Amino acid sequence: MLLYQPQEGYCYNSDSVFLYDFIDSFNPKGRVLDVGAGCGIVGLLVARDNPKVKLEAVEKQEAFVEYATINSRVNKIDYKIHKNDFVELDENIKYDYIISNPPFYYDKVSVSKNEMLFNARYNINLPLRAFFKKVSRVLNPRSHFIFCYDASQFGLICAELDRVKLRVVDVRFVHPKVDRGASLVMLHVRNGSSSLMKVHKPLISFDGSEFSEEAKRIYKKASTQSIKCHL
Repeated sequence: MLLYQPQEGYCYNSDSVFLYDFIDSFNPKGRVLDVGAGCGIVGLLVARDNPKVKLEAVEKQEAFVEYATINSRVNKIDYKIHKNDFVELDENIKYDYIISNPPFYYDKVSVSKNEMLFNARYNINLPLRAFFKKVSRVLNPRSHFIFCYDASQFGLICAELDRVKLRVVDVRFVHPKVDRGASLVMLHVRNGSSSLMKVHKPLISFDGSEFSEEAKRIYKKASTQSIKCHL
């Protein structure tokens, strides 16, 4: 998949690629909404590999709307993108899957002065409580919410999901190396589920200075080629 990205500012990383693979493992179908689409990588990869997906996205930054639109056209994937803040999205429209690599850097850390990076990285732009409340309102009954987040906030994530009656049914932690703590957590959440949480084996990103065998497999499966450019 060919993906155009900004010459400067936020670009996708392994979080998006690993999340795509995690989402793909659930064989999504139906109406899918990619929240905070950026250049479109997660949603477009999911739609490429799951022909029963009807893909939509919401992105509030004009530049990323343009990049995502171009990337959908270049890769011949049907795409409807809403230029909007997710929390302001029309609640009369319901989805079977909501997927997202949202901004999750804690808002008390040093904040980037680059506007694109600031919007893409820091959770002050999409606080957990507002995020999950909106998700609960635009999901169809017994539907799916799959996303990734900072692993250190896992407890808070579960507490906030419980507030809106969303249940974590699958979770996988991502560790930089086998002897390091988790840096990322990927979650599959459902409404109307009574299932207990399934904790999957951890994903280890690196073996020494190289990607692990699983990370290599995921990158090969994604098969992305990135071009940085100005629009």
